[in-house]
Amino acid sequence: MRTVTPAQREVALLVALRRPPQPRWEVEDSLEELARLAVSAGADPALRLLQERAAPDPRTFIGPGKTEQVKAMCEEGIDLVIFNDDLTGSQQRNLEVAIGRKVIDRTALILDIFAQRARSKEGKLQVELAQLRYLLPRLTGHGGELSRLGGGIGTRGPGETQLEVDRRRIRRRIGKIEEELEKVQRHRALLRRHRRRKALATAALVGYTNAGKSSVLNALTRASLPVADTLFATLDPTVRKVMLPDGRAVLLSDTVGFIRKLPHQLVAAFSATLEEVRVADLLLHVIDIAHPEWQGQVQAVTGVLEELGVAAKPLIHVYNKVDALPHPDAVGFLTRQPGSVVVSAKTGAGLSQLKQAIAATLVTLEMAPVESKAGRGG
Repeated sequence: MRTVTPAQREVALLVALRRPPQPRWEVEDSLEELARLAVSAGADPALRLLQERAAPDPRTFIGPGKTEQVKAMCEEGIDLVIFNDDLTGSQQRNLEVAIGRKVIDRTALILDIFAQRARSKEGKLQVELAQLRYLLPRLTGHGGELSRLGGGIGTRGPGETQLEVDRRRIRRRIGKIEEELEKVQRHRALLRRHRRRKALATAALVGYTNAGKSSVLNALTRASLPVADTLFATLDPTVRKVMLPDGRAVLLSDTVGFIRKLPHQLVAAFSATLEEVRVADLLLHVIDIAHPEWQGQVQAVTGVLEELGVAAKPLIHVYNKVDALPHPDAVGFLTRQPGSVVVSAKTGAGLSQLKQAIAATLVTLEMAPVESKAGRGG
């Protein structure tokens, strides 16, 4: 098998498991998202395999028969096999030995994308922390196999040499990163106290990855944050001031996008960044209304907000990308829902109504009882 160089796109086979009574369309939609993740990581998702099975096989996740089928499919020029579910360390090793190809799971793929996109020192530390926590239980016997199977997707971040060190050194590195991120959190806390002294309200943009959060922030603040039609384009938080119709200012922060099956390692590692969500007075949930599965994406984001303990915070649903709908008038019912605004960050439609909704919500919060305000810090 050829060794993949950074300039080459790895050709990938995607594998998903449907466990009845799970709807087939749900798995197919998740598999389509996995393909987009693979493209974002720099791979070419050439082939797909969807298996139906009551429960995962403890040795290979897909069982001996399907493992042989995957091996045969890999003879069609496949470099990499990506599973849509998490694999145990032993399942991953067994599959790599049986198939003769590099095997990664959905979590490793997402972590690889984060490793590619992180730009700031803080972002890189958070990604490395997540990867090390993911790799630690998979360390035994893994370093040599990755060296044999070549580099590329799933091996970026800490690097192959990091996989070959003992558990003690990895745990020491994890401890050092956690200490550095604690310093970041303390620095952010000082900045937030400074904002509070200026009596500035805060709002945080949350939403599914690629829903258009950065575009909404750019449109509201005339900022020039990088925007790309790709998953996880924004990792590092950005705070900008927005002037509201009543003359007051609110600080609006952009945050990392959420996704179905968001790795718990990422939620834990990005605690410093996600602290902006926890302490915000108001959340703006940006939703890609043009996406065919936008309702499922809303549920995924709601699940992450619950995991963060902020699901009860004041929230405005911002239905974005209305310009991409063939019949924009069809979503008029959404504007009649309390706490909902339909906008287009691209054309500017609805942005004035969004500012009015933010101002009205902040006025309501100011009129709330003191004990209610005390609980909004997250």
